[in-house]
Amino acid sequence: MPYVLTRGRMLLFATAAGTLVANIYYAQPLLADIAKDFACRPEWAGLCVTLAQLGYALGVLLIVPLGDGVNRRRLVSTMLAVCVVGLIASSASVSLAMLAAASLIVGVASSATMVLVPYVASHANDAERGKRTGQVMTGLLLGILLARTVSGFVAQWASWRVIYALAALAVTILAVALRRSMLADPPRPRINYPRLLGSLGGLVRTHPELRRRAFYSFLGLGSFSILWTGLTYLLAAPPYRYSTATIGLFGLLGAAGAASASIAGRLGDHGWAFIMTGALAFLLLASWGALALDSRSMIWLIAGIFTLDAAAQGLQVTHQSVLYNIDADARSRITAVFITSGFIGMSLGSTLSGIMYASHGWQGVCIIGAAPPAILLAFWLITMIRDLSNGPDSIQTQHV
Repeated sequence: MPYVLTRGRMLLFATAAGTLVANIYYAQPLLADIAKDFACRPEWAGLCVTLAQLGYALGVLLIVPLGDGVNRRRLVSTMLAVCVVGLIASSASVSLAMLAAASLIVGVASSATMVLVPYVASHANDAERGKRTGQVMTGLLLGILLARTVSGFVAQWASWRVIYALAALAVTILAVALRRSMLADPPRPRINYPRLLGSLGGLVRTHPELRRRAFYSFLGLGSFSILWTGLTYLLAAPPYRYSTATIGLFGLLGAAGAASASIAGRLGDHGWAFIMTGALAFLLLASWGALALDSRSMIWLIAGIFTLDAAAQGLQVTHQSVLYNIDADARSRITAVFITSGFIGMSLGSTLSGIMYASHGWQGVCIIGAAPPAILLAFWLITMIRDLSNGPDSIQTQHV
């Protein structure tokens, strides 16, 4: 009987992606409580967030490529088991050093999200690959956006340790469900691990579309990160002075925009990936114009957040709808290159946002935030002009 990506399975994969990626963001609104518990400075507690993100990046780069050479079902099960151990250790930490080490482990193991995405792409037929990928990415993006909201509210009613205990329970349930739902990969030629990692550079050199989409992801997620880092500073300062829990509620605006991921995936399946890239890049740039008007009305701020998240999330799925058609045998490695590039953009964007807010306030954040989509749109226009000179059909054949 053929393996079918039923509605129930897709809901499971999307939920798993969101739950796992949320693990690396739970600590952000809890840093003050963690610092108080361990009698340390808040910036030292912030190392837990940094190490969780670093661990995730290392997992994507060093473990996710294994999905092209080993049984992905077994790989996901192993990573989730390690994740549960890391979450329990986080909840039971007796020192900041223990929590930091556990955060690194959780980050590495939570990169199992990026094993699930190519797994779904591999089992989807060509006509719906973008749609299915978009559904999983919707879950992942909801996890990123809602993690802070959930942990903030849990911490208000209980200790910060409770969120990690609940997360461990959730991942345990998911591990069992995924083990039962995922199909074991058929035997494949074994790939030497050093050669597997070394092949990442070869893929980048061989596929210009991978280079292009990885660069676009760097820019798009960089702009996304600039918003969410700068927004925290803006809403905590006068005239807003919102609490951590209230600031976390703004993540619901981004969650509402997550529907664009599924829509973008469907349009990519119908050959609109290239046009969608330009349209969403323009929307991303325009959103910063609305965000810059926040001092005039909260409505502009809300509209800008919703629009930016919808554009950034739609772009990510559009890129993947193209990339997963490049090489069916290298989808995990393509994911590693693509996500690593985007993660670097997010890290750099977060750093730049903090620097610009400190020196030039919210308007400085808006200027630096508009730069990545402006660059993306410029490159897209150059590519379109170049390809049109070779004939209109070249756009469809090269970028879909």
